[in-house]
Amino acid sequence: MSIHKESIKRVTTHILSEMKLKGEKIAMLTSYDYSMASIVDKAGVDVILVGDSASNVMAGHETTLPITLDQMIYHGASVVRAVNRALVVVDLPFGTYQGNSKEALCSSIRIMKECSADAVKLEGGREILESVNRILSAGIPVMGHLGLTPQSIHKFGTYAVRAKEEEEAQKLLEDAKMLEEAGCFAIVLEKIPASLATKVAESISIPVIGIGAGGGVDGQVLVAHDMLGITQEFSPRFLRRYHNLFAEMKGAVENYIEDVKSKDFPNEREQY
Repeated sequence: MSIHKESIKRVTTHILSEMKLKGEKIAMLTSYDYSMASIVDKAGVDVILVGDSASNVMAGHETTLPITLDQMIYHGASVVRAVNRALVVVDLPFGTYQGNSKEALCSSIRIMKECSADAVKLEGGREILESVNRILSAGIPVMGHLGLTPQSIHKFGTYAVRAKEEEEAQKLLEDAKMLEEAGCFAIVLEKIPASLATKVAESISIPVIGIGAGGGVDGQVLVAHDMLGITQEFSPRFLRRYHNLFAEMKGAVENYIEDVKSKDFPNEREQY
């Protein structure tokens, strides 16, 4: 297994920078468990995000706020064990970095040590700069996240498109440059006007990965469960479903139930 891992060229933050320079788009997907991460990695995705959206997708919460650092570490470690190629980024959950740079560093160190992750991701700009600087000072790679920041849902009160007004758009552009100057290796832009996202990507030298931010950025990220059609309730404009696994899996379960009820399963070949 270790020989196999060494023979595959791992994606690094440096490789992502080179991809931006060459104009090669970066493909990023979320995963929260070993089985899904194994499939996503074998398919050749560049970056796997262990998102705090596990709070919604895996645990059924309405927001990302309830998930804990211990739970993120559990998901992160599960994903890392499956991955041979992709760069693995783990979200710092709500309450583990806002307003306390020392706690931000401690949280990040736990993720790096206990998950063996490649990087952490934080939401916000100027207001979390102290935490970003402190984490980077320990040699831990940081991915930024601007635009719609789901951990701030109660502040905004809506998941609507962000930065449509000039003042907020200007702040976002300044925050992106600030995160680049601090030393972040990439930034996620979520649910902002495509023209603004393109402007940000052209204004900074680090990769910009969009979700609902148009095609003018350096890469895209989606939640794997959404693009595979496992989740059905969530249908934003930016989501392209590549499959309807919900229907396929439900059908398979229905067939199993029918075979058990009718005594068709197990047959003679399926017993000892």
